[in-house]
Order: sequence, then C-alpha cells, then structure tokens
Amino acid sequence: MINRELIRIKLVQVLYSYLQKGSHNPDACEKELMLSLDKAYDLYNLLLMLMVEVGRMSVRMLEVRQARSKKLKDGIEWSRKFVDNRFIIQLDSNRQLRDYCSEQALSWADHETFVRNLYNKVEESDFYKNYMESETRSYEEDREIWRMIYRQLICNNEELADLLEDTNVYWNDDKTIVDTFVLKTINRFTENSTSAQPLMPEYKSDADLDFAKKLLSRAIMGQEHYNELVSSTTRKWDFKRIALMDRIILQLGLAEILTFPNIPLSVSINEYVDIAKMYSTPKSDKYINATLDAIAKKLMEEGKLVKEDTNQTQNN
Repeated sequence: MINRELIRIKLVQVLYSYLQKGSHNPDACEKELMLSLDKAYDLYNLLLMLMVEVGRMSVRMLEVRQARSKKLKDGIEWSRKFVDNRFIIQLDSNRQLRDYCSEQALSWADHETFVRNLYNKVEESDFYKNYMESETRSYEEDREIWRMIYRQLICNNEELADLLEDTNVYWNDDKTIVDTFVLKTINRFTENSTSAQPLMPEYKSDADLDFAKKLLSRAIMGQEHYNELVSSTTRKWDFKRIALMDRIILQLGLAEILTFPNIPLSVSINEYVDIAKMYSTPKSDKYINATLDAIAKKLMEEGKLVKEDTNQTQNN
C-alpha cells in the first residue's frame, strides 16, 4: 500500500523534524520514519474499519426501529437491504482486517457519536435513498453504494479530519493518498470474496522499504554536499535565507537524483515540486523546479550525473 509518493512525503516530514531539533542521530531519524510509515498503514486499516462500524451501526438502528414498531404495533416493515449488504458483510468478516486491528488496538469504540452521525448522513444521502428504492439486488450495487459512501462522506469529512489530527498529527497529510488505496480495496472485492480476501500489504515490495531507508540515509550523509550545490546555483541569495522546508525538499530531491540512477530525472523533480506545493510557500514550487533542473543540467554537462535508460517502465 505504501508507495513512493507517500514515502517521499514522510521523508520530508521526518527530516524537517530531525533538522529543526538539531539532532545528530540518523538511527533515531530512521526509526521515526519507520514508525511514521507504519502509522500510515494503521490509518488504511482504521478507515476500512470505519465502514465496518457504520455497517454495524445500521444493524443497531434497524433493531431499535423494529423493536419500536413491534411495541407500537404500527405495522411498519423495515427494509433489511442495507444491513444485508453483501460487500460490508464480507469486509466485516475479513480476517486480515480483524487480526490487524486487534493486534494494533485500532477501534472506533471511543467515537460512537461520530459513527452514528456518519450513519445518519448516509441515510440522508440521495444515493442511499436510490439504493434502498431500487428493486434490483446485484453484488455490484451492494459494493457501489459503499464506494459512494466512502467517496462522498468519508474522503472529505471535516469532522473526521479533526478527529484524525487529534490522534496523529501526520494522518491528515496521509489521508488523501490512503483514501485512494481504500477505494482500490473496495473495487478488489467480488461476489466470491471470502473472509480470506487479501487486503493491500503494507509495502508492495521490499524495494520500496529499501528505497525509504536508503534515501533518508543518503540525504543525511550528503547534506553538506547538497547544500553546496544549492549555494553554487543560487549565488545571489544567501543560503541561510532559504526557508528550511525548501532546503529539506532540495536536499531530498538531490539525494534521489544523484544516488538513484534508475529513477528518471523528470519523475524526481516533479515529485518534489508537488511536495513544495503542499508544504512550502506559494512560490517554492517554481524555485524547487528551477534549482533542481539547473543543478542536474550542470552535473550532466560535467559528466557527474548519468541516468539509466528512462524509456523503461519504473516503479517510482
């Protein structure tokens, strides 16, 4: 699940904290990076479990309504279509999700009011009403309603954002990327999925974990060299006046460009320009783009930077 886009963001966050504190312990920095990446995977599982809890809330609400109708003898027959939704039953029974949340103590038990309010929003939505009124009952319809719930009510939920921020300061930065993986996970379920349906692994491959550790180490070890390269390119600007966040983005960008010859230059530059848009000043993206591009071209002219064939597909 954790891809290189998320890894780069985590590296910027961790290196910023490392340099801001004036730390000189690379091992502690790597430990913080690994913990931060693990927490991103926690968020993935927690958001899947949120759908499960909303499904369970629908069961409780139906039981309350049925009991009330029985007591009042009002003759109302409450539909079980939503509580019998096959996708959410599959997700609720998924062993990997259950085991992970149990091992990591991930739960929505302390946020029952939030879950209830979220379920109320589901019932108020037009797509829920259309689902309940539809006479068809396909598995695709059962899965699609939950995809809509996630996209419309969970992806951009300010109350959820506040709740996550109170739990982990980095989770709101992670959530946009993690949301895409939750939606991909929903789409991977089929009518024949069992409780053994695999969810996304924490890392797609060992190569991504290796990339994270090596890039952090090389950025820290080569800091002085990368700073010198930036200083020589921006001679009209005192290096110390460059914003710390911009220096960190440049430091990581240069470490990647210079020490990972298999990653295309354009990929590296574009990734760090996007990070600058997220984390730094309004003009930083142009500055990062121009500086990385200028340094790379100069080093190529000097024969100090060689990139492998970039026509091949890369996992970057």
